[in-house]
Amino acid sequence: MSRKKEFKMRKVGREHFNQYNHLLRYVFQVTNNDLNRIGWEEQEIARAKSPIFEQADVLGWFDGEKLVSQVAVYPLQVRIFNQTYEMGGLTGVGTFPEYSSQGLMQKLLYQALANMQEKKQSISYLYPYSIPYYRKKGWEIVSDKIVFEVKDYQLPKNKQVSGEVQRFHAESEEVKQAYERFALQTHGALLRGDLAWSEYWRWDPDDLVAAVYYNENNEPDGYVLYWLEDEVFHIKDMIFINEEARIGLWNFISAHFSMITKVVGNIHTDEPLAFLLEDADIHETISPYYMARIVDIEQFVAQYPFKADTHKREWTFTLNDPLLSWNQGTFMLKIDEQGKGTVLRYTGRTEDKIDIQTMTTMLLGYKRPDYLYKIGRIVCSEETLDMLEDAIEQKTPYFSDYF
Repeated sequence: MSRKKEFKMRKVGREHFNQYNHLLRYVFQVTNNDLNRIGWEEQEIARAKSPIFEQADVLGWFDGEKLVSQVAVYPLQVRIFNQTYEMGGLTGVGTFPEYSSQGLMQKLLYQALANMQEKKQSISYLYPYSIPYYRKKGWEIVSDKIVFEVKDYQLPKNKQVSGEVQRFHAESEEVKQAYERFALQTHGALLRGDLAWSEYWRWDPDDLVAAVYYNENNEPDGYVLYWLEDEVFHIKDMIFINEEARIGLWNFISAHFSMITKVVGNIHTDEPLAFLLEDADIHETISPYYMARIVDIEQFVAQYPFKADTHKREWTFTLNDPLLSWNQGTFMLKIDEQGKGTVLRYTGRTEDKIDIQTMTTMLLGYKRPDYLYKIGRIVCSEETLDMLEDAIEQKTPYFSDYF
Protein backbone atom coordinates (compact mmCIF):
# COMPACT_ATOMS: atom_id res chain seq x y z
CA MET A 1 0.00 0.00 0.00
CA SER A 2 1.52 3.34 -1.05
CA ARG A 3 1.84 6.06 1.57
CA LYS A 4 -0.05 9.32 1.27
CA LYS A 5 2.07 12.12 -0.16
CA GLU A 6 2.01 15.40 1.76
CA PHE A 7 3.09 18.17 -0.61
CA LYS A 8 3.99 21.63 0.61
CA MET A 9 5.42 24.47 -1.46
CA ARG A 10 7.99 26.59 0.34
CA LYS A 11 11.23 28.45 -0.08
CA VAL A 12 14.27 26.23 -0.55
CA GLY A 13 16.86 27.34 2.01
CA ARG A 14 20.60 26.85 2.46
CA GLU A 15 19.90 23.75 4.54
CA HIS A 16 18.35 22.12 1.44
CA PHE A 17 21.30 22.81 -0.87
CA ASN A 18 22.44 19.19 -1.13
CA GLN A 19 18.92 18.10 -2.08
CA TYR A 20 18.69 20.95 -4.61
CA ASN A 21 22.01 19.96 -6.17
CA HIS A 22 21.06 16.27 -6.25
CA LEU A 23 17.76 16.98 -8.01
CA LEU A 24 19.51 19.29 -10.47
CA ARG A 25 22.14 16.71 -11.37
CA TYR A 26 19.54 13.95 -11.71
CA VAL A 27 17.21 15.91 -13.98
CA PHE A 28 19.97 17.29 -16.23
CA GLN A 29 22.00 14.07 -16.14
CA VAL A 30 25.24 15.69 -14.99
CA THR A 31 27.54 12.77 -14.32
CA ASN A 32 30.89 12.55 -12.53
CA ASN A 33 32.46 12.03 -15.96
CA ASP A 34 31.03 15.38 -17.06
CA LEU A 35 32.58 17.04 -14.02
CA ASN A 36 35.92 15.31 -14.50
CA ARG A 37 36.06 16.37 -18.15
CA ILE A 38 36.31 20.03 -17.14
CA GLY A 39 38.37 19.39 -14.02
CA TRP A 40 35.58 19.67 -11.44
CA GLU A 41 34.90 17.47 -8.47
CA GLU A 42 31.54 17.08 -6.76
CA GLN A 43 32.61 19.17 -3.76
CA GLU A 44 34.00 21.93 -5.97
CA ILE A 45 30.82 22.49 -7.94
CA ALA A 46 28.81 22.43 -4.71
CA ARG A 47 31.07 25.12 -3.23
CA ALA A 48 30.86 27.17 -6.43
CA LYS A 49 27.08 26.93 -6.67
CA SER A 50 26.39 27.61 -3.01
CA PRO A 51 26.86 31.44 -3.02
CA ILE A 52 24.78 31.73 -6.20
CA PHE A 53 22.09 29.56 -4.64
CA GLU A 54 21.89 31.96 -1.71
CA GLN A 55 21.34 34.96 -4.03
CA ALA A 56 18.58 33.22 -5.99
CA ASP A 57 14.88 32.96 -5.21
CA VAL A 58 14.47 29.18 -4.98
CA LEU A 59 11.06 27.55 -4.57
CA GLY A 60 10.27 23.91 -4.20
CA TRP A 61 7.65 21.29 -3.47
CA PHE A 62 8.44 19.04 -0.52
CA ASP A 63 7.03 15.59 0.11
CA GLY A 64 7.49 15.62 3.84
CA GLU A 65 11.12 16.79 4.11
CA LYS A 66 12.12 15.53 0.66
CA LEU A 67 12.60 18.15 -2.07
CA VAL A 68 10.86 16.72 -5.16
CA SER A 69 10.34 19.69 -7.52
CA GLN A 70 12.11 23.03 -7.79
CA VAL A 71 12.72 26.27 -9.68
CA ALA A 72 15.31 28.99 -9.13
CA VAL A 73 15.14 32.62 -10.23
CA TYR A 74 18.34 34.66 -10.52
CA PRO A 75 18.00 38.44 -10.02
CA LEU A 76 19.57 39.78 -13.22
CA GLN A 77 19.52 42.82 -15.48
CA VAL A 78 19.24 42.93 -19.27
CA ARG A 79 19.51 45.74 -21.80
CA ILE A 80 16.49 46.26 -24.04
CA PHE A 81 16.82 49.06 -26.60
CA ASN A 82 19.17 51.02 -24.31
CA GLN A 83 16.97 50.55 -21.26
CA THR A 84 18.08 48.48 -18.26
CA TYR A 85 15.37 46.01 -17.22
CA GLU A 86 15.21 43.96 -14.05
CA MET A 87 15.03 40.37 -15.27
CA GLY A 88 14.19 37.07 -13.58
CA GLY A 89 16.51 34.38 -14.92
CA LEU A 90 14.68 31.08 -14.58
CA THR A 91 16.90 28.05 -14.03
CA GLY A 92 17.23 24.86 -11.98
CA VAL A 93 13.81 23.69 -13.16
CA GLY A 94 13.19 20.05 -12.38
CA THR A 95 10.92 17.39 -10.88
CA PHE A 96 11.77 13.82 -10.00
CA PRO A 97 10.00 11.57 -12.56
CA GLU A 98 7.95 9.72 -9.96
CA TYR A 99 6.38 13.08 -9.01
CA SER A 100 5.62 14.27 -12.55
CA SER A 101 2.12 14.75 -14.01
CA GLN A 102 0.77 16.08 -10.72
CA GLY A 103 0.75 19.77 -11.64
CA LEU A 104 3.64 20.63 -9.32
CA MET A 105 5.71 22.52 -11.87
CA GLN A 106 2.75 24.51 -13.16
CA LYS A 107 2.17 25.92 -9.68
CA LEU A 108 5.87 26.54 -9.08
CA LEU A 109 6.20 28.50 -12.31
CA TYR A 110 3.15 30.58 -11.47
CA GLN A 111 4.50 31.42 -8.02
CA ALA A 112 7.96 32.20 -9.42
CA LEU A 113 6.40 34.62 -11.93
CA ALA A 114 4.21 36.18 -9.25
CA ASN A 115 7.34 36.80 -7.16
CA MET A 116 9.02 38.37 -10.20
CA GLN A 117 6.07 40.70 -10.70
CA GLU A 118 6.27 41.80 -7.07
CA LYS A 119 10.00 42.53 -7.48
CA LYS A 120 9.37 44.54 -10.70
CA GLN A 121 11.21 41.94 -12.79
CA SER A 122 8.96 42.56 -15.79
CA ILE A 123 10.70 40.07 -18.08
CA SER A 124 12.06 36.56 -17.60
CA TYR A 125 14.70 34.65 -19.60
CA LEU A 126 15.47 30.93 -19.65
CA TYR A 127 17.43 28.33 -21.59
CA PRO A 128 14.80 25.88 -22.90
CA TYR A 129 15.35 22.16 -22.57
CA SER A 130 11.93 21.81 -24.23
CA ILE A 131 10.76 24.67 -26.44
CA PRO A 132 7.17 23.31 -26.76
CA TYR A 133 6.85 23.00 -22.97
CA TYR A 134 7.92 26.56 -22.26
CA ARG A 135 5.88 27.97 -25.13
CA LYS A 136 2.81 26.51 -23.44
CA LYS A 137 3.82 28.43 -20.30
CA GLY A 138 4.19 31.78 -22.09
CA TRP A 139 7.85 31.92 -23.09
CA GLU A 140 8.99 32.45 -26.69
CA ILE A 141 12.25 32.29 -28.64
CA VAL A 142 14.09 35.62 -28.67
CA SER A 143 17.66 34.75 -29.70
CA ASP A 144 19.64 32.38 -31.88
CA LYS A 145 23.05 30.77 -31.78
CA ILE A 146 25.11 30.17 -34.92
CA VAL A 147 27.88 27.57 -34.82
CA PHE A 148 30.42 28.00 -37.61
CA GLU A 149 33.46 26.19 -38.95
CA VAL A 150 36.14 27.93 -41.01
CA LYS A 151 39.03 25.96 -42.57
CA ASP A 152 42.54 27.36 -42.20
CA TYR A 153 42.73 28.27 -45.90
CA GLN A 154 39.46 30.24 -45.59
CA LEU A 155 40.73 32.58 -42.89
CA PRO A 156 40.57 36.27 -43.83
CA LYS A 157 43.74 38.04 -44.96
CA ASN A 158 45.32 40.54 -42.59
CA LYS A 159 43.95 44.10 -42.84
CA GLN A 160 45.45 47.20 -41.31
CA VAL A 161 43.74 48.55 -38.18
CA SER A 162 44.67 51.38 -35.84
CA GLY A 163 44.34 49.41 -32.59
CA GLU A 164 46.01 46.33 -31.15
CA VAL A 165 45.19 43.04 -29.44
CA GLN A 166 46.38 42.04 -25.98
CA ARG A 167 46.00 38.61 -24.40
CA PHE A 168 44.72 38.05 -20.86
CA HIS A 169 43.41 35.27 -18.68
CA ALA A 170 39.75 34.82 -19.56
CA GLU A 171 38.47 35.81 -16.10
CA SER A 172 40.50 39.03 -15.94
CA GLU A 173 39.17 42.49 -15.11
CA GLU A 174 40.10 43.59 -18.65
CA VAL A 175 37.55 41.15 -20.07
CA LYS A 176 34.85 42.39 -17.68
CA GLN A 177 35.57 46.00 -18.65
CA ALA A 178 35.36 45.16 -22.36
CA TYR A 179 32.09 43.29 -21.93
CA GLU A 180 30.45 46.06 -19.87
CA ARG A 181 31.37 48.59 -22.56
CA PHE A 182 29.82 46.29 -25.18
CA ALA A 183 26.71 45.29 -23.19
CA LEU A 184 25.64 48.83 -22.35
CA GLN A 185 25.20 49.57 -26.05
CA THR A 186 23.95 46.17 -27.23
CA HIS A 187 20.26 45.30 -27.39
CA GLY A 188 19.39 42.13 -25.50
CA ALA A 189 22.71 41.74 -23.67
CA LEU A 190 22.89 40.69 -20.03
CA LEU A 191 24.57 43.09 -17.62
CA ARG A 192 26.88 40.77 -15.74
CA GLY A 193 27.43 41.08 -12.03
CA ASP A 194 29.35 38.49 -10.02
CA LEU A 195 26.48 36.01 -10.18
CA ALA A 196 26.16 36.21 -13.99
CA TRP A 197 29.93 36.01 -14.52
CA SER A 198 30.14 32.92 -12.29
CA GLU A 199 27.49 31.19 -14.38
CA TYR A 200 29.09 32.34 -17.64
CA TRP A 201 32.38 30.59 -16.80
CA ARG A 202 30.77 27.53 -15.19
CA TRP A 203 31.56 24.81 -17.74
CA ASP A 204 34.60 26.25 -19.54
CA PRO A 205 38.02 24.60 -19.79
CA ASP A 206 40.81 25.95 -17.57
CA ASP A 207 42.93 27.01 -20.54
CA LEU A 208 40.42 29.55 -21.87
CA VAL A 209 42.20 32.70 -23.09
CA ALA A 210 40.96 36.21 -23.89
CA ALA A 211 42.27 38.40 -26.71
CA VAL A 212 41.03 41.97 -26.18
CA TYR A 213 41.07 44.54 -28.98
CA TYR A 214 42.00 48.07 -27.89
CA ASN A 215 41.38 51.04 -30.15
CA GLU A 216 43.90 53.86 -30.66
CA ASN A 217 42.55 55.57 -27.52
CA ASN A 218 43.28 52.40 -25.51
CA GLU A 219 39.57 51.64 -25.07
CA PRO A 220 38.43 47.97 -25.24
CA ASP A 221 36.21 47.61 -28.31
CA GLY A 222 35.83 43.82 -28.23
CA TYR A 223 37.32 40.45 -27.42
CA VAL A 224 37.49 36.84 -28.48
CA LEU A 225 37.42 34.08 -25.83
CA TYR A 226 39.13 30.95 -27.11
CA TRP A 227 41.18 27.85 -26.49
CA LEU A 228 43.44 25.74 -28.68
CA GLU A 229 43.06 21.98 -28.81
CA ASP A 230 44.14 19.37 -31.38
CA GLU A 231 44.97 22.04 -33.99
CA VAL A 232 41.53 23.62 -33.64
CA PHE A 233 40.93 27.24 -32.61
CA HIS A 234 37.76 27.04 -30.49
CA ILE A 235 35.82 30.29 -29.97
CA LYS A 236 33.52 30.46 -26.96
CA ASP A 237 32.40 33.97 -27.83
CA MET A 238 33.42 37.05 -29.79
CA ILE A 239 32.12 40.57 -29.21
CA PHE A 240 32.92 43.86 -30.94
CA ILE A 241 31.31 47.27 -31.05
CA ASN A 242 32.56 48.33 -34.47
CA GLU A 243 33.94 46.93 -37.71
CA GLU A 244 37.52 47.81 -36.92
CA ALA A 245 37.41 45.71 -33.74
CA ARG A 246 35.95 42.80 -35.69
CA ILE A 247 38.73 43.01 -38.27
CA GLY A 248 41.39 43.33 -35.57
CA LEU A 249 40.16 40.21 -33.77
CA TRP A 250 40.05 38.21 -36.99
CA ASN A 251 43.60 39.39 -37.75
CA PHE A 252 44.58 37.84 -34.43
CA ILE A 253 42.75 34.58 -35.18
CA SER A 254 44.29 34.35 -38.67
CA ALA A 255 47.76 34.80 -37.16
CA HIS A 256 47.33 31.23 -35.85
CA PHE A 257 47.23 29.93 -39.44
CA SER A 258 50.34 27.72 -39.09
CA MET A 259 49.12 26.23 -35.79
CA ILE A 260 45.57 25.16 -36.68
CA THR A 261 43.53 23.34 -39.31
CA LYS A 262 40.24 25.12 -38.63
CA VAL A 263 38.32 27.59 -36.45
CA VAL A 264 35.12 26.45 -34.72
CA GLY A 265 33.05 29.03 -32.90
CA ASN A 266 29.77 30.58 -31.84
CA ILE A 267 27.91 33.70 -32.96
CA HIS A 268 25.07 35.06 -30.85
CA THR A 269 23.66 37.57 -33.31
CA ASP A 270 21.57 37.15 -36.46
CA GLU A 271 24.53 38.00 -38.69
CA PRO A 272 26.01 34.91 -40.39
CA LEU A 273 29.77 35.02 -40.85
CA ALA A 274 29.87 33.71 -44.42
CA PHE A 275 29.00 37.00 -46.13
CA LEU A 276 31.97 38.72 -44.47
CA LEU A 277 34.56 36.21 -45.71
CA GLU A 278 36.20 36.18 -49.14
CA ASP A 279 35.74 32.41 -49.22
CA ALA A 280 32.12 32.24 -48.07
CA ASP A 281 31.77 28.47 -48.53
CA ILE A 282 31.89 27.72 -44.81
CA HIS A 283 29.70 25.56 -42.61
CA GLU A 284 27.18 27.39 -40.39
CA THR A 285 24.37 25.94 -38.28
CA ILE A 286 21.71 28.13 -36.72
CA SER A 287 19.52 27.03 -33.83
CA PRO A 288 17.22 28.70 -31.27
CA TYR A 289 19.03 29.70 -28.10
CA TYR A 290 17.24 31.62 -25.33
CA MET A 291 13.56 32.19 -24.63
CA ALA A 292 11.87 35.06 -22.79
CA ARG A 293 8.44 36.05 -21.58
CA ILE A 294 6.96 39.33 -20.44
CA VAL A 295 6.03 38.90 -16.78
CA ASP A 296 3.83 41.99 -16.49
CA ILE A 297 2.73 43.77 -19.67
CA GLU A 298 1.93 47.04 -17.89
CA GLN A 299 5.30 47.16 -16.09
CA PHE A 300 7.21 46.16 -19.21
CA VAL A 301 5.67 48.71 -21.57
CA ALA A 302 6.00 51.54 -19.01
CA GLN A 303 9.78 51.28 -19.46
CA TYR A 304 9.81 50.33 -23.14
CA PRO A 305 11.18 52.88 -25.67
CA PHE A 306 8.99 52.98 -28.75
CA LYS A 307 10.21 55.15 -31.61
CA ALA A 308 9.19 58.78 -31.45
CA ASP A 309 6.65 60.13 -33.94
CA THR A 310 4.84 63.36 -34.74
CA HIS A 311 1.53 62.11 -33.35
CA LYS A 312 0.10 59.86 -30.65
CA ARG A 313 -0.69 56.23 -31.42
CA GLU A 314 -3.16 53.75 -29.91
CA TRP A 315 -3.86 50.04 -30.17
CA THR A 316 -6.66 48.12 -28.48
CA PHE A 317 -6.12 44.35 -28.31
CA THR A 318 -7.05 41.20 -26.43
CA LEU A 319 -4.02 39.57 -24.80
CA ASN A 320 -3.84 35.88 -23.93
CA ASP A 321 -1.50 34.50 -21.28
CA PRO A 322 -1.62 30.78 -20.39
CA LEU A 323 -0.54 31.36 -16.77
CA LEU A 324 -0.95 34.93 -15.55
CA SER A 325 -4.34 36.55 -15.03
CA TRP A 326 -2.88 40.08 -14.90
CA ASN A 327 -1.74 39.65 -18.55
CA GLN A 328 -5.11 38.25 -19.61
CA GLY A 329 -7.90 40.39 -21.08
CA THR A 330 -8.41 43.48 -23.23
CA PHE A 331 -5.92 46.35 -23.06
CA MET A 332 -5.23 49.67 -24.74
CA LEU A 333 -1.66 50.61 -25.67
CA LYS A 334 -1.03 54.34 -25.86
CA ILE A 335 2.22 55.75 -27.27
CA ASP A 336 2.95 59.45 -27.03
CA GLU A 337 4.99 61.57 -29.45
CA GLN A 338 8.23 60.88 -27.53
CA GLY A 339 7.74 57.09 -27.74
CA LYS A 340 6.65 56.52 -24.14
CA GLY A 341 4.09 53.73 -23.92
CA THR A 342 1.32 53.01 -21.45
CA VAL A 343 -0.86 49.89 -21.24
CA LEU A 344 -4.22 50.13 -19.49
CA ARG A 345 -7.18 47.81 -18.99
CA TYR A 346 -9.92 48.41 -21.55
CA THR A 347 -13.61 47.57 -21.13
CA GLY A 348 -14.68 47.93 -24.77
CA ARG A 349 -14.66 45.36 -27.55
CA THR A 350 -11.92 44.69 -30.08
CA GLU A 351 -11.23 42.15 -32.80
CA ASP A 352 -7.43 42.47 -32.43
CA LYS A 353 -5.70 39.55 -30.73
CA ILE A 354 -2.18 38.62 -29.63
CA ASP A 355 -0.70 36.24 -27.04
CA ILE A 356 2.07 36.95 -24.52
CA GLN A 357 4.55 34.79 -26.45
CA THR A 358 4.07 36.81 -29.64
CA MET A 359 4.07 40.12 -27.77
CA THR A 360 7.41 39.19 -26.19
CA THR A 361 9.22 38.18 -29.36
CA MET A 362 7.80 41.21 -31.20
CA LEU A 363 8.74 43.82 -28.60
CA LEU A 364 12.22 42.32 -28.21
CA GLY A 365 12.71 42.59 -31.97
CA TYR A 366 13.37 38.91 -32.68
CA LYS A 367 10.47 38.77 -35.16
CA ARG A 368 8.92 41.73 -36.92
CA PRO A 369 5.17 42.55 -36.65
CA ASP A 370 4.72 42.06 -40.40
CA TYR A 371 6.06 38.49 -40.23
CA LEU A 372 4.01 37.63 -37.14
CA TYR A 373 0.92 39.00 -38.86
CA LYS A 374 1.54 36.89 -41.98
CA ILE A 375 1.79 33.66 -39.98
CA GLY A 376 -1.37 34.43 -38.00
CA ARG A 377 0.24 35.25 -34.66
CA ILE A 378 -1.26 38.77 -34.65
CA VAL A 379 -4.85 39.63 -35.59
CA CYS A 380 -5.15 43.33 -36.41
CA SER A 381 -5.86 45.79 -39.21
CA GLU A 382 -3.23 46.72 -41.80
CA GLU A 383 -3.25 50.23 -40.38
CA THR A 384 -2.37 48.89 -36.93
CA LEU A 385 0.28 46.64 -38.45
CA ASP A 386 1.92 49.64 -40.14
CA MET A 387 1.87 51.49 -36.82
CA LEU A 388 3.60 48.59 -35.02
CA GLU A 389 6.23 48.30 -37.76
CA ASP A 390 7.01 52.00 -37.41
CA ALA A 391 6.93 52.04 -33.60
CA ILE A 392 9.25 49.10 -32.82
CA GLU A 393 13.02 49.34 -33.32
CA GLN A 394 14.63 46.94 -35.79
CA LYS A 395 17.31 45.16 -33.76
CA THR A 396 17.63 41.47 -32.99
CA PRO A 397 18.63 40.61 -29.40
CA TYR A 398 22.18 39.47 -28.63
CA PHE A 399 22.46 36.96 -25.79
CA SER A 400 25.52 34.81 -25.20
CA ASP A 401 25.04 33.81 -21.56
CA TYR A 402 23.96 30.53 -20.04
CA PHE A 403 22.49 29.94 -16.59
